[in-house]
Amino acid sequence: MSLRSRFSIAVTAGALAASALAVPAAAADDWDGAASTSHQNQSQSQGQNHTNQRLYRGVVTASSLALRSAPNRGGQIIRWAERGEVVSIFCKTNGQNVQGNRQWYLLTDGTWAWGSARYIRDLGTSPRWC
Repeated sequence: MSLRSRFSIAVTAGALAASALAVPAAAADDWDGAASTSHQNQSQSQGQNHTNQRLYRGVVTASSLALRSAPNRGGQIIRWAERGEVVSIFCKTNGQNVQGNRQWYLLTDGTWAWGSARYIRDLGTSPRWC
């Protein structure tokens, strides 16, 4: 292999490595629940009670709610949420029917887990679809 070929491969590899380092930082920009100061000020001025426009809020109505790895009762239990606990909702989807309600919410409180919408009352607007 010629020196010219090796140099082009090295330059290309370096460019790919540099872009790979930059992408995760940009991708994580507003998914971690933090928002820029201007975004927080805008939300507060509009009377909204959350700083991340992509998250919704809900309150658990069951005495104890199993939060699961999948939107069905067969999913592994990740953790339990107690009555009155306020949870952050990322989105909703249809899953297993729970007492006449097929909707499940993907919660983002420390871990990603599914909770039946039958036992979570929306605080504000209804979550977007996943």
